[in-house]
Amino acid sequence: QVQLVESGGGSVEAGGSLRLSCSASGLRSTETYCVAWFRQSPGKEYEGVAAVRTDSGAIRYRDPVKGRFTLSQDNAKKSFSLHMENLKPDDTAMYTCAAYRPATPGPCVLSPWLVYNYRGQGTQVTVS
Repeated sequence: QVQLVESGGGSVEAGGSLRLSCSASGLRSTETYCVAWFRQSPGKEYEGVAAVRTDSGAIRYRDPVKGRFTLSQDNAKKSFSLHMENLKPDDTAMYTCAAYRPATPGPCVLSPWLVYNYRGQGTQVTVS
Protein backbone atom coordinates (compact mmCIF):
# COMPACT_ATOMS: atom_id res chain seq x y z
CA GLN A 1 0.00 0.00 0.00
CA VAL A 2 1.39 3.38 -1.01
CA GLN A 3 1.68 5.95 1.75
CA LEU A 4 2.91 9.51 1.34
CA VAL A 5 3.86 11.70 4.29
CA GLU A 6 4.79 15.36 3.89
CA SER A 7 6.94 17.51 6.12
CA GLY A 8 8.72 20.84 6.05
CA GLY A 9 5.93 23.36 5.78
CA GLY A 10 5.83 26.54 7.79
CA SER A 11 5.68 30.32 7.70
CA VAL A 12 8.19 32.45 5.86
CA GLU A 13 8.51 36.03 4.70
CA ALA A 14 8.24 36.89 1.03
CA GLY A 15 11.53 36.22 -0.71
CA GLY A 16 12.40 33.41 1.66
CA SER A 17 12.87 29.69 1.06
CA LEU A 18 11.38 26.43 2.28
CA ARG A 19 12.05 22.78 1.55
CA LEU A 20 9.20 20.30 1.59
CA SER A 21 9.79 16.58 1.82
CA CYS A 22 7.55 13.69 0.83
CA SER A 23 8.43 10.36 2.38
CA ALA A 24 7.02 7.55 0.27
CA SER A 25 6.49 3.95 1.22
CA GLY A 26 4.99 1.13 -0.78
CA LEU A 27 6.27 2.30 -4.18
CA ARG A 28 7.41 -0.77 -6.08
CA SER A 29 10.89 -0.44 -7.55
CA THR A 30 9.77 -2.32 -10.67
CA GLU A 31 6.91 0.06 -11.38
CA THR A 32 6.81 3.58 -12.79
CA TYR A 33 5.07 6.37 -10.94
CA CYS A 34 4.36 10.02 -11.40
CA VAL A 35 4.91 11.84 -8.12
CA ALA A 36 3.78 15.43 -7.84
CA TRP A 37 3.35 18.30 -5.47
CA PHE A 38 -0.06 19.93 -5.55
CA ARG A 39 -1.24 22.98 -3.68
CA GLN A 40 -4.62 24.31 -2.73
CA SER A 41 -5.51 27.75 -1.41
CA PRO A 42 -8.84 28.46 0.29
CA GLY A 43 -11.61 28.68 -2.28
CA LYS A 44 -9.41 27.46 -5.11
CA GLU A 45 -8.97 24.13 -6.86
CA TYR A 46 -5.96 21.88 -6.48
CA GLU A 47 -3.07 23.05 -8.65
CA GLY A 48 -0.19 20.79 -9.65
CA VAL A 49 3.09 22.69 -9.33
CA ALA A 50 5.69 20.04 -10.18
CA ALA A 51 5.78 16.36 -11.11
CA VAL A 52 8.47 13.76 -11.72
CA ARG A 53 8.32 10.49 -13.61
CA THR A 54 10.26 7.97 -11.58
CA ASP A 55 11.66 5.89 -14.47
CA SER A 56 13.10 8.70 -16.58
CA GLY A 57 13.45 11.40 -13.95
CA ALA A 58 11.67 13.80 -16.29
CA ILE A 59 10.26 16.76 -14.38
CA ARG A 60 7.72 19.34 -15.36
CA TYR A 61 6.74 22.53 -13.59
CA ARG A 62 3.79 24.85 -13.70
CA ASP A 63 4.79 28.17 -15.24
CA PRO A 64 4.40 30.38 -12.13
CA VAL A 65 6.97 28.33 -10.20
CA LYS A 66 9.53 27.74 -12.94
CA GLY A 67 12.93 28.98 -11.85
CA ARG A 68 11.84 29.18 -8.21
CA PHE A 69 10.82 25.61 -7.32
CA THR A 70 13.00 22.52 -7.74
CA LEU A 71 11.67 18.98 -7.44
CA SER A 72 14.09 16.18 -6.72
CA GLN A 73 13.86 12.46 -5.95
CA ASP A 74 16.22 10.01 -4.39
CA ASN A 75 17.22 6.95 -6.39
CA ALA A 76 15.39 4.56 -4.16
CA LYS A 77 12.13 6.46 -4.76
CA LYS A 78 11.66 6.90 -1.10
CA SER A 79 11.76 10.70 -0.88
CA PHE A 80 10.60 13.51 -3.12
CA SER A 81 11.62 17.01 -2.14
CA LEU A 82 10.37 20.38 -3.29
CA HIS A 83 12.81 23.22 -2.73
CA MET A 84 11.06 26.58 -2.98
CA GLU A 85 12.93 29.86 -3.35
CA ASN A 86 11.88 33.48 -3.70
CA LEU A 87 8.52 32.65 -2.19
CA LYS A 88 5.60 34.97 -2.80
CA PRO A 89 2.35 35.50 -0.89
CA ASP A 90 0.55 33.80 -3.80
CA ASP A 91 2.45 30.62 -2.94
CA THR A 92 0.53 30.37 0.33
CA ALA A 93 -1.38 27.09 0.26
CA MET A 94 -1.68 23.56 1.61
CA TYR A 95 0.93 21.53 -0.27
CA THR A 96 0.17 17.86 -0.85
CA CYS A 97 2.33 15.08 -2.24
CA ALA A 98 0.49 12.76 -4.62
CA ALA A 99 1.23 9.86 -6.97
CA TYR A 100 -0.26 7.67 -9.67
CA ARG A 101 0.92 4.99 -12.06
CA PRO A 102 0.90 6.34 -15.63
CA ALA A 103 -0.53 4.04 -18.27
CA THR A 104 1.37 5.58 -21.19
CA PRO A 105 4.86 6.93 -21.90
CA GLY A 106 5.44 10.63 -21.80
CA PRO A 107 5.62 13.35 -19.18
CA CYS A 108 3.52 13.34 -16.06
CA VAL A 109 0.41 15.46 -16.04
CA LEU A 110 -0.11 18.31 -13.60
CA SER A 111 -3.88 18.02 -13.76
CA PRO A 112 -6.45 16.91 -12.99
CA TRP A 113 -5.94 16.29 -9.29
CA LEU A 114 -8.17 13.21 -9.43
CA VAL A 115 -5.65 11.34 -11.61
CA TYR A 116 -3.38 11.15 -8.60
CA ASN A 117 -5.00 8.40 -6.58
CA TYR A 118 -2.31 8.21 -3.88
CA ARG A 119 -2.23 11.33 -1.70
CA GLY A 120 -0.69 12.55 1.51
CA GLN A 121 -2.29 14.68 4.19
CA GLY A 122 -0.55 17.90 3.20
CA THR A 123 1.64 20.49 4.86
CA GLN A 124 0.81 24.19 5.16
CA VAL A 125 3.00 26.87 3.62
CA THR A 126 2.31 30.49 4.54
CA VAL A 127 4.17 33.38 2.92
CA SER A 128 3.65 36.87 4.32
